[in-house]
Amino acid sequence: MMAARKKSDSTNSSLKDTNSDTNDEENNELCPGFKDVDAFVKYGLGAVLSATKASAALPQAGDEYDFYRSFPGFQEFCESQGDKLLLCMSQIMQHHGCRSHMRDRNKLTGVEERFDLVVDSNDVILERAGILLDEADGVNRSQQPVMPAGFQPPKIVVSSWNRKGSGSGSRSEMFRLLHAKNVTRPQLKFKEKIDNSNTPFIPKIFIKPNAMKPLPSYFTNKQIRKQRPEDLDVPAALADLIHQQRTQEHVEDMFAHPYQYELNHLTVPESLLTKSEPQMYKPIADTKCAFIDSLEDLVALNEKLCRLPEFAVDLEHHSYRSFLGLTSLMQISTREDDFIIDTLELRSEMYILNEAFTDPAIVKVFHGADSDIEWLQRDFGLYVVNLFDTHQASRALNMARHSLDHLLKHFCSVDSDKRYQLADWRIRPLPDEMVQYARTDTHYLLYIYDCVRAQLLDFNHGQPGLLQSVWSKSKDISLKKYMKPIYTEESYLELQRKQKRSFNTQQLAAFRLLFAWRDKLARQEDESTGFVLPTHMMNKISEELPKEPQGIIACCNPVPPLLRQQVNELHLLVQQAREMPLLKAEIAAQKKKGLTPIKKPEVALFGPHDTSRVSESDLPPFPTDEAPVKQGVLFSDDEHRMDVDEQKTRGLLAQAQITLFEEMESQIDEESLPVPQMKARRIIESFENPFRMYLPSSDVHISKNAKFDPSSKIFEISKRWKLQSIEQQQKEMEEKKKAKQEAKERAKKVSEERNKAKQSYQEARQNVATVRQQAAESAKGEGQKRERVDGEVGQLTPKPSKKLMKSAEKLQKTELPAEDSFKPFDYSQSDLKVFAGNKAKDNTQFDPNRQSQDFKKKKINKGQKSNLAAGNRSMSYLAGKSDRGFRHNWPKR
Repeated sequence: MMAARKKSDSTNSSLKDTNSDTNDEENNELCPGFKDVDAFVKYGLGAVLSATKASAALPQAGDEYDFYRSFPGFQEFCESQGDKLLLCMSQIMQHHGCRSHMRDRNKLTGVEERFDLVVDSNDVILERAGILLDEADGVNRSQQPVMPAGFQPPKIVVSSWNRKGSGSGSRSEMFRLLHAKNVTRPQLKFKEKIDNSNTPFIPKIFIKPNAMKPLPSYFTNKQIRKQRPEDLDVPAALADLIHQQRTQEHVEDMFAHPYQYELNHLTVPESLLTKSEPQMYKPIADTKCAFIDSLEDLVALNEKLCRLPEFAVDLEHHSYRSFLGLTSLMQISTREDDFIIDTLELRSEMYILNEAFTDPAIVKVFHGADSDIEWLQRDFGLYVVNLFDTHQASRALNMARHSLDHLLKHFCSVDSDKRYQLADWRIRPLPDEMVQYARTDTHYLLYIYDCVRAQLLDFNHGQPGLLQSVWSKSKDISLKKYMKPIYTEESYLELQRKQKRSFNTQQLAAFRLLFAWRDKLARQEDESTGFVLPTHMMNKISEELPKEPQGIIACCNPVPPLLRQQVNELHLLVQQAREMPLLKAEIAAQKKKGLTPIKKPEVALFGPHDTSRVSESDLPPFPTDEAPVKQGVLFSDDEHRMDVDEQKTRGLLAQAQITLFEEMESQIDEESLPVPQMKARRIIESFENPFRMYLPSSDVHISKNAKFDPSSKIFEISKRWKLQSIEQQQKEMEEKKKAKQEAKERAKKVSEERNKAKQSYQEARQNVATVRQQAAESAKGEGQKRERVDGEVGQLTPKPSKKLMKSAEKLQKTELPAEDSFKPFDYSQSDLKVFAGNKAKDNTQFDPNRQSQDFKKKKINKGQKSNLAAGNRSMSYLAGKSDRGFRHNWPKR
């Protein structure tokens, strides 16, 4: 008993150990049946390979599948397996949160809708697989950056352009882009709300310091500019109309440059056109830097700047999270100090600096001021007078590069650090690295200004012409005006042309609707169009035209947040575009050009002979006998009168007022009128057309006596016209004669060629012998073969000439007997030498008698030759035939 208990205890303990081991193994498994990822991948690859082989072994689509389908067992098996596959696909789609109606067998919705469901589900599944693979590689898309980033170790971004090479030969240093999603939107703190409306930009200036011409009353009177309280409940379109009516008298002042008069009358002093020694900059470590974020500090800075002869300015801009953009920072450097102004905090007070910025005695040094001038006008109402742009100076000096980075390296031997060039300058407080970067942009700019001025004078051999051109180009930059982006119905076409993609009408309609939706939402939310919906994603959606909202999201990676919120509205826009008909190519081309389909005008306002703009299809179809004609006159006093009905003349072209081809209707019965009425009519006609006397058309207003008087001008003119007309008629007659002669010669040549062709055809027909003639000739030729063969082996048959062949054919025709009448054989024509036995060997010397005998041979053998050539009509070559060895063809003695 004790032994049995021990044995049972040992077996129980062993079972417990095995169970615990199996439980541990199950806990360590990746998924049921697989220990790790490698085992799962290996099994999955095997399953995919086996499925691929099995699918390849299935009957091919076509006759083979139809043959197997005719068997009921195969048909039932296919239906059962198809139901299983559809059920499996539906479960997978439900697992991933996609719509799944795969088992719907409705013939109307049918295969196409199920195929679209599969495509959308594949997009979602593959996108999730891509995200998981990125996370496995260490790239986490959902990770949010923690800001401010200046207090964190830099995150390495693998790319080429952001790699900072180190001159010491050590490992290259990586730097990152500073951006922040958790920065509070500075627009919320602005005292004056940003105007993103679809109306032109109106300057913000209301005080004009250093003015030579006073500011217009529109800007000084704030009551006009302020919105009245009764307009708050008015719709936007009506408010725009009311605004236009109120400001109609101030239109010219609203859009003019406030300092245009001062800039046009600006003269550069002689001291700035002469060479001076460059003043060395102070080390940046020894220079004081002040951060200005209060009104008192800004006023003090303005007073200090007004006492200086020059200062350098630069701006930092942010455009990703604002529709129009924000000027986030301003840097100002003097010879002694550096200043950084928080323009987000002092946005509504920055106009104070206009006193220093518009002083013509102070030089404002910028680098690449094209955008800076517009940003200053848009955000602060600041304008610049007496600007010097170092970018224009570097272009005039033909330097290798014109960037500020190159100028710093060339003149100051300073390597600028551009790692914060694309940083988010809305970050507050600013990290020390960003403050240092902002100082560098302006700290050395005044020294560069001195150096380029000296080089411009040296480059032009001490003459100030080149330097004056740089001042002039800088003044043109100061005259630039900010223009707000205005949305029109054709705005999308300019962007679509830049993409260089060909869209059909449905895709173009989707692009137009998405562009309008993006512009509207960006203005409402004060976000950039790139933040709302990037252009490449808009192109993708327009090309694909997804049928489901999930397909729109699948076209965007990463998905913009505003698009995810408005995806249903976007889906309706895409559906609206899909309902557009596919038009013809011409109308599609017109739509690409931004034109509506051209309507045919009811009245074409072009001359009767101007067919460059009017096609024949656009002209109204008038019968020749019913087309109404309106006579043209020189001075049309009765234009308001209508000679014909308005319905008939609606499609007429405008007739010319002065015409050379129409005659007055009263000319026909002019001779029946009395002499005073004829004179009165001629006087009236002379007033109607004063040039009529110089025209050779008619004799209505010309005196008959003057016409035959050689001393009169009229006789000379008429004679000249007659001579010209006679010469022209003679030329035409000569040309007609030449044409007739050439036509006759051509017809004669054609007839000759035709006769030759007929003659050759008849000769060819004569050369062809009939069957009876061939039989007769073969009967004659039986007694002649022995003589032909009876030569030496190496001797060739002489080739008959064409003339002899033709003469032989004529003889044959005369010698051939008629079929009906019997004619006895004439032995006088036969060659009796045939019965003389074998001939002696022919002599190689020339013998004229032998030549005559050869002629006879040729005539006799002609019948046999014609038999050989019966199948081939060509008489140019007759092959010689050797009859050696055919003794049975010899005539018997």
